[in-house]
Amino acid sequence: MRRSDTHIGKVTQLPHPSHAGEVVEHIVAGLSCRRITAYDISVDSDIILAGGGLANGLIALRLAQLRPDVRVTIVESGATVGGNHTWSSFARDLTPEQRVWTAPLFEHRWDNYEVRFPRLQRRLDSGYGSATSERLAAEIARLLPPDRVLTGTPVAALTPTSVTLADQRVLTAAAVIDGRGQGPTKALDLRWQKFLGLEVELAEPHGLTGPIIMDATVPQFDGYRFVYTLPFGPTRVLIEDTYFSDGNDLSPDLLRRHLADYAVSQGWTITATHREEFGILPLGIGGDIEAFWDEGEAGVPRVGLRSGMFHPVTGYSFPDAVQIADLVAALPVLDAAAIYRAVRDHSVRVWKARGMYRLLNRMLFLAALPDERYRVLERFYEHDEALVGRFYAAKPVLRDWQKILSGKPPLPVIRAMMTLIKYELGKA
Repeated sequence: MRRSDTHIGKVTQLPHPSHAGEVVEHIVAGLSCRRITAYDISVDSDIILAGGGLANGLIALRLAQLRPDVRVTIVESGATVGGNHTWSSFARDLTPEQRVWTAPLFEHRWDNYEVRFPRLQRRLDSGYGSATSERLAAEIARLLPPDRVLTGTPVAALTPTSVTLADQRVLTAAAVIDGRGQGPTKALDLRWQKFLGLEVELAEPHGLTGPIIMDATVPQFDGYRFVYTLPFGPTRVLIEDTYFSDGNDLSPDLLRRHLADYAVSQGWTITATHREEFGILPLGIGGDIEAFWDEGEAGVPRVGLRSGMFHPVTGYSFPDAVQIADLVAALPVLDAAAIYRAVRDHSVRVWKARGMYRLLNRMLFLAALPDERYRVLERFYEHDEALVGRFYAAKPVLRDWQKILSGKPPLPVIRAMMTLIKYELGKA
């Protein structure tokens, strides 16, 4: 979800399909490894991973760690696996075993983080970490044979056991897993977290000891707005202008100006911009998860955002992707039917278990006026640190919901109740 600061190499441009047989050199984490496109060879596979993003990348790594005999092939349309991302998570989001096997992916870890609201500023002594796409690419390069990663290779169509490429070549396997990111859907009711971030160098140290997860003291418009900050070094920082918005449109020039203004407000002088990233992530407020699964290609397993696996309130996807990787790697049979049933059942079960999160989102997006949405999060951060940790880890207990929904409400009660009732009746 978020970018990190270490640029672990340069990926050269992949050849055009007319240059069949060319081999592209990728320099990842200082290691030279050859990546071969699908125009060069035909690959025999047990599992084909369509899309080389986070979810499929983690599946590839976990299978390589636990079941190296399984022949896994990644088919990615971009120039490299992982894309241009940083995926952050809280310390409690992962089990001890998961923290161990994903450790090579983490570029930064902090012991605390901060939130800022108009009437509340607080530091929480809970761990937070960021994994990077560069590290994901490096691990895949280390663990998978070079001919198992087909980059610059667009996918035209999928079946449970085949991938048709844009040049009409067909790859086959016992199972195909679709991890190509968020797709169109009529079954889920979604809103959006959208952001643009700049990784910059500052003239003087910023003085931060940990991330600022939300700085909502900034002017509010286009929904709930906050600035997200990750300190990567004494004078290097990633700052992101972030919105919980009804629409998925993004205005890069405007957000760049906002970030420049924010830096000035913090007393920071930017001397260089190292990189830029942006994203538009789904946030769920309702929908029919079974109908969502029925929308896709029949029988094709889906993972990551394409399977509805993301935290409903934050949009974070790393912990869910780790769970799916563990799930797939533990299956006794790795054919399309077994994987499809396992990941669909898991997705449906998790979606239904997180219904209260979507209720909170309905309050945030439907009951709150755009310029008062920050109050919902401001009120939430008044709760004790353990509750906040369980909430983000999607492991709340009953008393957590009792506390979250009790006390002085951040919104007018009548308006909130009428909005929720209308939504259930299909009138919101």
